[in-house]
Amino acid sequence: MAGVAPPSLAAAVSNAGALGTIGGATLAPAALRAAIREVRAATAAPFGVNLFAPPYLQAGQLDVVLEERPAVFSFTFGVVDPEPMQAVGIAVLGTATTAEEAGCLEAAGVDGVVAQGAEAGGHRGTFLGSFEAGLVPLAELVPSLGVSVPVIAAGGIVDGAGIRAALELGARGVQLGTAFLFTPEAGVSREHLEALRTLDTVVTPAYTGRHMRAARTPVLEELMAGPPPLPFPQQRAVAAARGPLYMGGANAKNARELPVAELVATLVAEAA
Repeated sequence: MAGVAPPSLAAAVSNAGALGTIGGATLAPAALRAAIREVRAATAAPFGVNLFAPPYLQAGQLDVVLEERPAVFSFTFGVVDPEPMQAVGIAVLGTATTAEEAGCLEAAGVDGVVAQGAEAGGHRGTFLGSFEAGLVPLAELVPSLGVSVPVIAAGGIVDGAGIRAALELGARGVQLGTAFLFTPEAGVSREHLEALRTLDTVVTPAYTGRHMRAARTPVLEELMAGPPPLPFPQQRAVAAARGPLYMGGANAKNARELPVAELVATLVAEAA
């Protein structure tokens, strides 16, 4: 959700009774600190911060998290040592797209594993093996992990039925992203939402240099047919000159346009 979810969205989600998370990967340390403080000023409820793992982690970002101490710190694209965060009371979650990655995260000492199914929107968190091997459907991924720490299911969940299905597979919780893109609090452009409503999504590295799921627009089709992409994140600067990117999950067409509080209440009622 980095770059598409303002801090105010995280605050609204936490105020509604879920766990809002700041997508802070693209924020410089000063901006990340400002975002954390903005959320803290807007809610007394717990919230989280999500960053990229090395080598994509920006210098100084972890220092900000350690100093500001949100309730939860999560990461993707690799492994971050959880011990410094845990030592100051921060729960730590890592993203896995395969059982091998989940085992690696458990061995590193995380408090929980986010199982990112193939249906998830945005960038893939794969860090061991090929990206294709990491495209495991959520219904297969969750029961395959075999870890002792809690598993949080993510990928294509936009309603209570999806939440129930994930919990029945053994997940202890769920993580939703695309469902919240459609809330007014997210402030996402109408063009972005309509692209996700009307077009299929595809996983490709053509836009950013790293595999991600987005709406299959003519711009993305052109990039996919072109020369191999530059490494992440250099490719994004090249691709942005061609046109915008509209990331989202495989079930975006079923997402509902509701205010955050109403959406969370609806999801809870449906899941029950």
